[in-house]
Amino acid sequence: MRKVSETVSKAERPIKILQFGEGNFLRAFADWMVDIANERGVLDAGIALVKPIEYGGLDALRSQDCVYTVLLRGRQNGETAASSRVVTSIRNAVDCYTEYEDYAALAKEPALRFIISNTTEAGIVFDKSDKLTLAPPKSYPGKLTKFLYERWLAFDGAEDKGCMVFPVELIERNGQWLLSCCLMLCELWALPEEFQEWLRECNIFCQTLVDRIVTGYPKDEIAGIEEKFGYEDKMLVTGEPFALWVIESDRIEQVRGEFPLDKAGLPVVFTGDLQPYRERKVRVLNGAHTSTALAAYLAGLNTVGEMMADTETRKLLERNVYGELLPYVPLPADEVKAFADSVMERFENPFIQHSLLSIALNSVSKFKARVLPTIKEAAEKTSAAPKPLCFSLAALMAFYSGEQRDGQFYGKRGDAEYEIMDDAHVIHFFAENKNLEPEEFTRKFLARADFWGSDLNSVNGFAENVAEYLKNIREKGAREAAASMLRQEAAVSY
Repeated sequence: MRKVSETVSKAERPIKILQFGEGNFLRAFADWMVDIANERGVLDAGIALVKPIEYGGLDALRSQDCVYTVLLRGRQNGETAASSRVVTSIRNAVDCYTEYEDYAALAKEPALRFIISNTTEAGIVFDKSDKLTLAPPKSYPGKLTKFLYERWLAFDGAEDKGCMVFPVELIERNGQWLLSCCLMLCELWALPEEFQEWLRECNIFCQTLVDRIVTGYPKDEIAGIEEKFGYEDKMLVTGEPFALWVIESDRIEQVRGEFPLDKAGLPVVFTGDLQPYRERKVRVLNGAHTSTALAAYLAGLNTVGEMMADTETRKLLERNVYGELLPYVPLPADEVKAFADSVMERFENPFIQHSLLSIALNSVSKFKARVLPTIKEAAEKTSAAPKPLCFSLAALMAFYSGEQRDGQFYGKRGDAEYEIMDDAHVIHFFAENKNLEPEEFTRKFLARADFWGSDLNSVNGFAENVAEYLKNIREKGAREAAASMLRQEAAVSY
């Protein structure tokens, strides 16, 4: 069978993009977008891919001339859809440890303008033990600082040889923090003040928010996929159709002008403030999971797909999202409604089996970040905590009411056990208090300022409703308790 690289003609585009990271996400997200933008004539950019860590290899990608397939499958406009693209945007791939000279030479590429990275959330750190003399430095900020310093030297500090930097690591203010780490390394390494000024003024470190589920190499399906496509592809990557890339900068019009992915019809938003988009994702997408998954699991379901197919749990999910979470997102209502609709289709994706137990990991901190802000805002505006979200916290308490054994913490659903995973102080609280009556248990839980940031017993109606729903879950089970709560609540017209 022929290779995927034998099915396409690969254009020799100028290297304008340096990419730190060779993983599935960037290849199915950023590189896929650049490929489309190149094809549609709004960008003419080749990517130099850099493997930023010592382990792993590039042999499989190189054996295909850095060409691979992105296969997107899921629900769109109420129907199951699939599309594929052979991506040719990566010009070459370099190991910065074993091929340092080739990597360093990229700093002298005259057309280079953009730097994209995905080095995991732990990748953007200030490591005071890092050294300029290392080839390369240990940390990603160290690698980037030395790379840009060598570029500054190579072009005599030319203002137009700076770069636009797009870190997609999932941390808040990722660009700002990356720049801070680079500047701290400049001080540590005693780099010239002129370079530091060039780093700040001639480079643009953007904040980003990214969203797409990438499921990777489909090893259980690859034989059938390759037979259908008629070629071999060792680097084929699968994901969902939905994608979103929000890019923020105080020089956003310049960024958009030089990196106009949106003009290719791609789902890229250029903004001076991405915080509302972050809130939309956290409150609607993540909040939907956190507010419903534990109740769904206790009701006998195991995956998000099962939750969507189950009439009663879907009612609970839709009430949480459309009735409670959506109204408090600081963006136009029609935009938020469209996003919520897309979330429902994403949850229905038959090609992704998302375990409810994986969503349950560290649920207390997730509830604080994803659901609690809505509860507080709603209570301020309506003088009462929203009852469906109170039910969500009661379900969390029921889910976490487990037993410690051999250093682990287990809950029980029917005759089957499940492992509860959270911080030690959270586990200790539930182990100590799970047998209390609902009123006292709830009062003590809401009083834990170390969990919530404050004593939540002061939120009007919160403790009373949570205690009532916890009592109902204990007596009736999660499924009937949820149905009873929804029957009591007035119907909401979406």
